[in-house]
Amino acid sequence: MLLAYDDDGSGRAVLLLHAGVADRRMWDPVVPSLSHSFRVVRPDLRGFGETPLPPEEYADADDLDALLDSLGITDAAVVGSSFGGRVALELATLHSARVSSLVLLCTALRGVEPTPDVLAFGQEEGRLLEAGDVDGAVELNVRTWLGPEGDDSARQLVASMQRRAFEVQLAADVLVPRPVQRTVEVRPEDISVPTTVVSGGHDLQLFRDVAARLAREVQGADAVELAWAGHLPSLERPDAVLALLLDVLRDDPTVHAP
Repeated sequence: MLLAYDDDGSGRAVLLLHAGVADRRMWDPVVPSLSHSFRVVRPDLRGFGETPLPPEEYADADDLDALLDSLGITDAAVVGSSFGGRVALELATLHSARVSSLVLLCTALRGVEPTPDVLAFGQEEGRLLEAGDVDGAVELNVRTWLGPEGDDSARQLVASMQRRAFEVQLAADVLVPRPVQRTVEVRPEDISVPTTVVSGGHDLQLFRDVAARLAREVQGADAVELAWAGHLPSLERPDAVLALLLDVLRDDPTVHAP
């Protein structure tokens, strides 16, 4: 099995997929309580944390299908943050039987017009990396993606995870052949499992646009806006996100928005 992962607890399976600025450590604040009620699996996707980025074509959804198969898990409730939300939608597209429900936290989605704030971020990150200023690129990511509720420990964790991602991904850039991520086209209107779309009031506009589109196009989707949240609510107010996840995953009809 290529993907590094943790597997905690017992009961109905929950698959936690990390953001692109993070790795599976981002779920540390919620896993102890979540695993009291569920079997919680959290992998490092390719190029993050302890998972390498081999020089080959791949799809993250296929990696997750293989992981669940190796663990004897038929299907799981899938919780994805940002990039992990995009991967969750790709898993629901390529391997729909694997996904019993979706919780999408400030999720990404291919094909949405980039907004000026995201374009400005990408240009500045590219400039810093081109200049060899990895420290500056790490700081930019922490400043951009962690909302005002994030404390010093959250900032330190995001910095550590982003630095590790840069180490793995920059090393892979010189491989021959290079790793190639296969494009998976997602049609939100074809998603047929219970879906909760969570947005942050302080998030970049692109991700607020994505949340609005998914809330419109995924049949029966529930939309939750966290007015206090930036892009990484599970690191900004872990207790509030844990309460939300427990409500959704237990199929509580009185789900609240903390």
